Amino acid sequence: MTMLSLSFTLLFILATMLISFWQKLGLEKEIAIGTIRSTLQLLFIGYVLHYIFQSQHVVYLMLIITLMISVASWNAAKRGGGMPGILWRIALSIMTVEILMMGMLLGLHLIEATPQYIIPLSGMTIGNAMIVSGLFITQLKREVLASKGEIEALLSLGASAGQALQDVRKRAVKFSMIPTIDGMKTVGLVQLPGMMTGMIVAGAEPVEAVRYQILIVFSFTGSAAITSILLSVLIYKLVFSEQLQLKVFHDGR
Repeated sequence: MTMLSLSFTLLFILATMLISFWQKLGLEKEIAIGTIRSTLQLLFIGYVLHYIFQSQHVVYLMLIITLMISVASWNAAKRGGGMPGILWRIALSIMTVEILMMGMLLGLHLIEATPQYIIPLSGMTIGNAMIVSGLFITQLKREVLASKGEIEALLSLGASAGQALQDVRKRAVKFSMIPTIDGMKTVGLVQLPGMMTGMIVAGAEPVEAVRYQILIVFSFTGSAAITSILLSVLIYKLVFSEQLQLKVFHDGR
């Protein structure tokens, strides 16, 4: 695909901006900023990955994975306003998932130990963990707000923080897993995932592409569950003050 051909895809963006202007949605500025940012970021990472793939240096590989984890953690932590220390807890959860997933994939020789495989799969794993983290934190705060009376009653009866929030944590974990589980149920029927589609477009055999996509689906499910459960253990105490009083959170923050 030439740059000239690629530039024609801006017609989709212009059409979206015109619809926004016509309907007075006020999204034109956000769409323009998002378009510019995504283009620059993708072009930048394209050149960076080209250099890393050529050099095959493990230091560069570790640096880019560290950058991915840092950005993902920072983005997910924005959902945790009023929770001091949330950033490092999210980072620890995502890093743990990345180590477990890559350790399994490489240890079982499911993928080759090269940047061409490690970086894209790490990016998908970390991105999925970021989404799950954001969903879990958002739902946890909503559940705490909705179940405030129940939680305080349990605390007054002598329950520990973990016992008082047990049901709340379970519901938050289940909620954060909904997109992953729904994706598993409809993959191949409703949607053809990006990795599978990319491999087919690049000329790979459809069956081979499906095998890699199954690997991704199973990895995503495992990483989503581990991320959510780890967060439920690491951050539930952050909804309490030092005197074991519930903090006030506003729904949607």
